[in-house]
Amino acid sequence: MSESNNNLLLKPVHPVGIVGYGAYVPRYRLPASEVARVWTDGQAALPIKEKSVPGLDEDVATMSIEAARNAMRRANISPTELRAVWVGSESHPYAVKPTSTLVAEAIGAVPNVQAADWQFACKAGTEAMVAAIGFVGSGMARYAMAIGMDTAQGRPGDALEYTAGAGGAAFVLGPADESLATIDATYSYVTDTPDFWRRAYARYPEHGQRFTGEPAYFKHITEAAQALMDATQTSAADYKYAVFHQPNTKFPQRVASMLGFTKEQIAAGLLVPVIGNTYAGAAIIGLTAILDIAEPGDRVLMVSFGSGAGSDAFAITVTEAIRERRDRAPRTQDYIARRTLIDYATYARYRGKITMK
Repeated sequence: MSESNNNLLLKPVHPVGIVGYGAYVPRYRLPASEVARVWTDGQAALPIKEKSVPGLDEDVATMSIEAARNAMRRANISPTELRAVWVGSESHPYAVKPTSTLVAEAIGAVPNVQAADWQFACKAGTEAMVAAIGFVGSGMARYAMAIGMDTAQGRPGDALEYTAGAGGAAFVLGPADESLATIDATYSYVTDTPDFWRRAYARYPEHGQRFTGEPAYFKHITEAAQALMDATQTSAADYKYAVFHQPNTKFPQRVASMLGFTKEQIAAGLLVPVIGNTYAGAAIIGLTAILDIAEPGDRVLMVSFGSGAGSDAFAITVTEAIRERRDRAPRTQDYIARRTLIDYATYARYRGKITMK
């Protein structure tokens, strides 16, 4: 995309930024070696170290509430000032009943608020962010909350079961002059590429094996990232950090290299080895880990990916406000460090994989 095509960028009329952010990761961890022990007698290659697993009393609603409360602590605004609470996920607890109203009620944002659930596979969280940026940037709202959260599914013994973790993040979007990080520009790239899906009434998703990498993941992320950098006249060297959707460890490392980013630039946001692929929360929880350590003036490139397929790219600049706001709530690494190992049997019980007819 050339400079003359800047109109393809999604830029709001009024500048918008991140006023508050918060993450949440469940305590329990299932080692990938446990999955291999049960299904391949320990012979399978391990794509990650371990993944996060929700407890019996946790789902997308409860985890979203925790992340939302952390974001509100950092934003330091009244919940009644929010004009939207949007939750992106592919594992909402109800087929018909919004998660967003539960979250809005729990944080005290009701009743004068717009609420909705979003669905675009692993980019449902960034989809909600783009909408919130538009909502605030148009002047319809001063503050809007966008959440990406999942208790990701995986068929027993399937490759997904090694990496399908749980967790995510919440963001309060508001005026740029109040923000701890400004959203400089966004760009979205979408095609109909059926690499991953779950039909109605199906318990577990299906995937297109290697097709999920190319032409799905790599094509969409590189197109979105490169188009954004071309339009903003930036390159990989202009960013201190980058975070890409992370279904496993290899994919984000490879796509970073394709775009000219180093391992050092993506290290802070690469959380998949220790919590797994958190699906709708995978890219954005990486962003929270970066914001936990970034300094004013640092620039961040974030690119999500959602199967089906599409990517949202964001150019972000950290402001001075980050220094006094980030310690108002637990950091992402605090949740990662808080871990309790479980075995496969406990995991199967917690995730409802043992059924009796």
